[in-house]
Amino acid sequence: MLIKKYKILSLLALVALGYGCEQSAPANLYEEKGDLYFSGYYFNYKNRLTPVGPGPNRFLGDSTAAWVDNQDKLHLKIQQKNGFWQCSEIISTKRFGYGTYQMTCESDIRNFDPMTVFGFFTWDDYSFQKAGNSEVDIEFAKWGDANDTLPVTYSVQPVIFSNPAPYAERTHKPFIPSKYNASTCTYTMQWTPDSIVWKSFVGESIFGTQQISHHVFTKNNFSRKKLEGSRESDPIVIPTPGDSTNVRFNFWLLNGAAPKNGLTHEIIIKNFQYLPN
Repeated sequence: MLIKKYKILSLLALVALGYGCEQSAPANLYEEKGDLYFSGYYFNYKNRLTPVGPGPNRFLGDSTAAWVDNQDKLHLKIQQKNGFWQCSEIISTKRFGYGTYQMTCESDIRNFDPMTVFGFFTWDDYSFQKAGNSEVDIEFAKWGDANDTLPVTYSVQPVIFSNPAPYAERTHKPFIPSKYNASTCTYTMQWTPDSIVWKSFVGESIFGTQQISHHVFTKNNFSRKKLEGSRESDPIVIPTPGDSTNVRFNFWLLNGAAPKNGLTHEIIIKNFQYLPN
């Protein structure tokens, strides 16, 4: 009886929070302990000795690749170690759904190497078919172009993957004056069933500060399929959260290629916040 009661309560919690049942994903809404603790949440390292996506890259899963300092700031590093370039990624142990995702970056992103990519995004290993992995992104990258002066990218998957050309309406590079890209800024993405809204602000808060970018993607856009190898998702406009959608931060190399300047790279994230809708 206790087991049956627990299952019923878990199901009610899923419905109340707006989670959809995607394939056979585990319905775990409770946060577990993890490798590191950042901004009130536990995260696990991604550790892969052989190249995997994104990139493909090798991901080093230890405290030399990702760590939280004594000021509670998150550091992610790309470095050459054991004869290979190693990237970093952390994955929340808590499951998330619709709501506003917010993070503050302290690094100067103007001078990113053209091969480095920072990602702040949602992801679900089990929602490919119905929701294309439930991915909404904010990324800092020049995408291989050293002359790119718009290093911030907002996107909602599917964008490209194995598609012959990107779906242009599903990605946006806002114009942000260079002086702001050199300073501390706060970035948000609000995810609802009807729209995704991205915003950027000067400073460490969204309150009483200058908004420097704003972009909206609505369900009035085209539906698109995510293609990945031999797999093809259902048509998607705005993806839904799955039962195991998490938050991830990663720092990786485009196409798995070495930084053009051959140097170690690091990014610092001051904080992360989540507010359910």
